[in-house]
Amino acid sequence: MKALVVTACPTGMASSYMAARVLRQAATELGWDVAVECHSQLEPIVPFTAEQLARAELVVVAAGSELDLSRFNGKRIYHTDIQSALNNPKDYLQQAVSAAEVQQVSAAAPGKTRLVAVTACPTGVAHTFMSAEALDETARSMGMEIKVETQGSVGAQNALTAEDIAAADCVLIAADIEVDLSRFNGKRLYRTSTGQALKKPKPTIETALAEAQVHRHQAQSNNEKADEKKKAGPYQHLLTGVSFMLPMVVAGGLIIALSFVFGIEAFKEEGTLAAALMRIGGASAFALMIPVLAGYIAYSIADRPGIAPGMIGGMLASSLGAGFLGGIAAGFLAGYSARWLATRVPMPKALEALKPILVIPLFASLFTGLVMIYVVGGPVSGIMNGMTVFLNNMGSANAVLLGILLGAMMCFDMGGPVNKAAYAFGVGLLASETYAPMAAVMAAGMVPALGMGIATFLARRKFNDSEREAGKASFVLGLCFISEGAIPFAARDPLRVIPSCMLGGALAGALSMLFGAKLLAPHGGIFVFFIPNAVTALLWYVIAIAAGALLTGVLYSVLKRSDAELIGTTGVAAKA
Repeated sequence: MKALVVTACPTGMASSYMAARVLRQAATELGWDVAVECHSQLEPIVPFTAEQLARAELVVVAAGSELDLSRFNGKRIYHTDIQSALNNPKDYLQQAVSAAEVQQVSAAAPGKTRLVAVTACPTGVAHTFMSAEALDETARSMGMEIKVETQGSVGAQNALTAEDIAAADCVLIAADIEVDLSRFNGKRLYRTSTGQALKKPKPTIETALAEAQVHRHQAQSNNEKADEKKKAGPYQHLLTGVSFMLPMVVAGGLIIALSFVFGIEAFKEEGTLAAALMRIGGASAFALMIPVLAGYIAYSIADRPGIAPGMIGGMLASSLGAGFLGGIAAGFLAGYSARWLATRVPMPKALEALKPILVIPLFASLFTGLVMIYVVGGPVSGIMNGMTVFLNNMGSANAVLLGILLGAMMCFDMGGPVNKAAYAFGVGLLASETYAPMAAVMAAGMVPALGMGIATFLARRKFNDSEREAGKASFVLGLCFISEGAIPFAARDPLRVIPSCMLGGALAGALSMLFGAKLLAPHGGIFVFFIPNAVTALLWYVIAIAAGALLTGVLYSVLKRSDAELIGTTGVAAKA
């Protein structure tokens, strides 16, 4: 059998990659001549050649996202969701042989509900893509057409075209940060969080269709725009700032680590490569952290007019020694003062155009700068200095307690507000060269997804086929410091999963702090381990993560109840 296999999922990550691997192996075992096209960020896409298309007898498409299948017109096609392929790949391929039909790819039938969506989270990694996949698969199971644009750390993918937006019946924005809505002017639009879209995709879609309001962007007055900004709330403004700051922190931390390859103090010798690397990472990237944080907090509050006063306030916070706490204060001062000027200060129409480029930046910058220098800077600098001294000199008992607290917070809601608060705390301290809390945060954040993968291996009989496959994907995501891989398990069984994860995370965080591990980059999972000096006490750090993951995996494998046990309990209850 000469076959072509296409795998794709909205995230372009674990599911499509794993499906490609298992289907290729199953096809080889069946003696097929197979070529696989995997739409995944984990490897380059290699399109089928004209020769492969011409001689193919069967096309198997395992996809949970929109694909152009017009090149397969006239071929026997078997098209299903990707989960079916993962459950039992050999049976799936044999089913494809009997069920495939010659198809002519055509436009969707008139009257079919069409949705477009945008997903975006602060880190642009896990929630962005997992919520996109949940929305895509759920909408299709409800008989709707959907296209989801992901605004992740690598930019917008699967971007919505003007035609997509024009044809849509509803626009769904699942975002925890500020996104540009101007292109959706005149469309029915509904906004929610990525967490809501991931955990409850069907109710989210139903609510969007029922409650979406016509979005009027260009026609908005300054007061109406301010009302929209108010709805976002301080937490979302903070996350927007953190999301723009993260690339600076990651790049700067890794470049500083590379400078340490030549020796911990090699950068002090002028003219050396180590000195150049430290200048790039420490004197430039890290110097921009606080201004970027403050600037984009202000941007989230007041739009573009807030960027200049926010960055100026952030630079002052940095120079005054007020650190990330001062940067946060500067961002909110600049943002709210810029928004007040935009909405409350009337100007003649002839001069209105000067407002965003002259009036607001000038007076908001003056206000923010003077308040930072004379009111906020000194006290916050004292707080930051005290916190830095305490963290750098705390005894092992205090270090362990802090590790337990950060570890439990990271695992409580796996990407939710508590998790992000702990993460932002760890990232913020990097600016003051306090690296141990960040190490504890990442160690604990890897535990939930790793632990669920271990549990599905230790207690295979308690998990069904789809859960076991989800466990494999979860383990891979855990290695990448994507704790959201455990969310499918937590959604099904929160009373057992969440405590198991919190205990494992607390152990990993405590051991990381006890061993004195330090982490210079706030993301990357095991990939950071291969960069010399990016993690100190690396072996002990790995032991801390492994201990936490094993505790979570063992605990949940013991506590987990199989489907048969649940059915039996339900049956007994029903008889009673």
